[in-house]
Amino acid sequence: MPDVTRADNDKIIILDFGSQFTQLIARRVREIGVYCEIHPFNLQDDKLRALNPRAIILSGGPQSVTESTTARVPPGVFTLGIPVLGICYGQQTMCSQLGGVVTGGGEREFGRALLTLSEKNPLFADCGDGTQPLTVWMSHGDRVTALPPGFRRIGTSDNAPFAAIADDKRRFYGLQFHPEVAHTPQGAVILRNFVRNIAGCTPNWSMKNYRDEMIAALRQQIGDKRVICGLSGGVDSAVTAVLLHQAIGSQLTCVFVDTGLLRRGEASQVIELFRNHYNIELIAVDAAAQFLAALAGVTDPEIKRKRIGATFIDVFDAESAKIKDAEFLAQGTLYPDVIESVSVSGGPSVTIKSHHNVGGLPAAMKLKLVEPLRSLFKDEVRVLGRELGLPAAMIGRHPFPGPGLAIRIPGEVTFERLELLRAVDAVYLDCLHAAGLYDQIWQAFAVLLPVRSVGVMGDGRSYDYVCALRAVTSTDGMTADFFPFSMEFLAHAATRLINEVPGINRVTYDITSKPPGTIEWE
Repeated sequence: MPDVTRADNDKIIILDFGSQFTQLIARRVREIGVYCEIHPFNLQDDKLRALNPRAIILSGGPQSVTESTTARVPPGVFTLGIPVLGICYGQQTMCSQLGGVVTGGGEREFGRALLTLSEKNPLFADCGDGTQPLTVWMSHGDRVTALPPGFRRIGTSDNAPFAAIADDKRRFYGLQFHPEVAHTPQGAVILRNFVRNIAGCTPNWSMKNYRDEMIAALRQQIGDKRVICGLSGGVDSAVTAVLLHQAIGSQLTCVFVDTGLLRRGEASQVIELFRNHYNIELIAVDAAAQFLAALAGVTDPEIKRKRIGATFIDVFDAESAKIKDAEFLAQGTLYPDVIESVSVSGGPSVTIKSHHNVGGLPAAMKLKLVEPLRSLFKDEVRVLGRELGLPAAMIGRHPFPGPGLAIRIPGEVTFERLELLRAVDAVYLDCLHAAGLYDQIWQAFAVLLPVRSVGVMGDGRSYDYVCALRAVTSTDGMTADFFPFSMEFLAHAATRLINEVPGINRVTYDITSKPPGTIEWE
């Protein structure tokens, strides 16, 4: 995919040492309006120079600097003459490599801590007057115990004597805490100070610019050739399709495979929106019978995923083969997919990123990939969708798993169970919309449990299924928490489900991010 970052765009490079928060750092920098990329910690010096970054951020990581075999910063980083910010492990390895001392086995520090600033510094501009400590989020066992030449202490915590350090002359800075997480309230200000004030970056990264530049890049890449796009109706594939349609118009053909595992009405909604509203050429395939046949007798969730992925590939490949003049295949690969594929396998992913999210790209297809979203995070895709004019209901749709309802049915998947879960799911989502809660929740879904319960309905006994309702909040899909429903909402939803969905005898609500922890109604 062509690089759509203009030559005049400032760029921040993050060297990834394996922290669970690395992607959050990149998102926070982009929220400041500055383009940011993540690369492995061992990026070669010549490749790093070719990227021409304005500054470098060293992420945290799970390793210990006290071990000689663990990851280190490429030496060339410290000779580029640009600002460097080390976070957690990044601070420790920077200090160790530049002549300081890192000690392990001391007092650990995990969770919230108080940072006391020992002097004013540009890194902490607008973070208060310095008289009150700052709340920060720590996650470390090792700590810096002696600074390299040229550095001085600018902040401390109870268990980190050098929680914040600075070498203003070389513009090298280190933080033992994580400014990128929401648990560090002033973290966004600290990162903005580094990116905007210390590195001098101009905030010219926006979705409007990205849209315009990507449309131009797509036209250049594709020319007058035809593109096939696997369309599921989810946010990623929808934005990919509309972006391509704005770029190449009638050269786009979308293929929608109805697996029979979608929510109620989703198939017709996809067809109506893209074929009738956007006037995009759309091939819709009803393959529900094939998927059900592939899942017959299967109870293992991983085997379900593989069966669904293999069936999808077969159906999609057969339909794509009918489009004789196609030379490109578009898929909604996102930046986290790119990062993970490089970190884990060392090469680009070949997974078709449509609604099944499993399987691989058959070599026999002989199509070139188009991945217009590969530089974006999930929340940025939603912003781009708004720039493209997609309906709010589509942009705000909760994430839906690739295998669809099949993994919301523990045990064997049958047509009857799918229909029952579709009915439960529809009532649950309707309750959320009616209560004005849908947009406050990142993901909500129902699960049809593989048990049946005896109950009393009216004047007779019933022997019907139990369903579970789940809802989580998240800003990025990387961390999540349960949504705190009121008892009034739960009682209302349970009553509606039992009354409106024949076959449901009991409802449970998962109040934690892990089972158990349920509220049950008989």
